[in-house]
Amino acid sequence: MSIRLRLALACTVLLLLASCGTGASSQTSQADSAQAGSATTSPLRATTLDGSEFDFASISGRPTVLWFWAPWCTICRAEAPEIAKVAAELRGSVTFIGVPGRGERAAMRQFVSDGGVSGLQHVVDDDGRIWSEYGVVGQPAFAFIDGAGKVEMVNGSLTADQLQTAARALAG
Repeated sequence: MSIRLRLALACTVLLLLASCGTGASSQTSQADSAQAGSATTSPLRATTLDGSEFDFASISGRPTVLWFWAPWCTICRAEAPEIAKVAAELRGSVTFIGVPGRGERAAMRQFVSDGGVSGLQHVVDDDGRIWSEYGVVGQPAFAFIDGAGKVEMVNGSLTADQLQTAARALAG
């Protein structure tokens, strides 16, 4: 294989990994979790996909899963039905919130409709503040926030069983 072909292949792989996450799950360190944990008490506000104001203080003290996604992410699209299923099963015990970024609102709305996740509230991260606050570098990613505000981050995708286990642990 020529050097030029190898370089082109390597660039293509890197672009794919950067654009839609690696698919590998990894938990952050305790220091990262502590830093992200403070995000739930900060005065972070945003607008939901339907145009309402959302204040992150409203989830303080409540077990919550933040699902970071992008409308063009094929991995996110594949996860959506399972996220909707687990969110419905744990409704009343764990709050699920989608946090779309990196896309147009029309595409986000289409994703929500196509993915069957209209039962979740989706807080749009237009400027990247929310993703930055939680240390998200790519999608999909998850923030599992317990009632005390402790955050466990998973950057990458989760299997249905992993998602269900982590979310049920929040419910107690």
